[in-house]
Amino acid sequence: MRLPYGKPVNGFSHCYKRHGTTTLFAALEVTPGQVKTAHYSRRRRREFLDFMNEIVAEHRNREIHVVLDNLNTHKPKQDRWLKRHPTVQLHFTPTYASWLNPIECWFSILGRQALRGASFTSPHQLRQAYDNFVSVYNSTAAPFEWKRPLSSLLNPN
Repeated sequence: MRLPYGKPVNGFSHCYKRHGTTTLFAALEVTPGQVKTAHYSRRRRREFLDFMNEIVAEHRNREIHVVLDNLNTHKPKQDRWLKRHPTVQLHFTPTYASWLNPIECWFSILGRQALRGASFTSPHQLRQAYDNFVSVYNSTAAPFEWKRPLSSLLNPN
């Protein structure tokens, strides 16, 4: 359906049908700017640690710094996994400061370039769109560069 000025109607209506969900975990390797992703049908600590195990295996014997938001799957009360992986250090962004985490910038790019206006009829179709985007993105990846001067971040007014 199109509006009188030719734009398509977007958004959800009363007849919106949900076709399932999927969870996407992503890690940004800062220096090359490339992203590694993994799909899961659920978003629990178990899936997060499975993803982290893949990251650790790919970077064996290297110090790994992981910047995370405050999602409950990232912060258990007793972190046995972290004790078993001494080369991994977790750093948590302050609440409401996700913009400090470069992977959040990448998620924004993903949303704008691969998902905006798209409609998927299954989690599989969505996962395929993710994978296609990541493949193209990684082929030309470059490190993120802050465009704003540090003084504007420290003194926003």
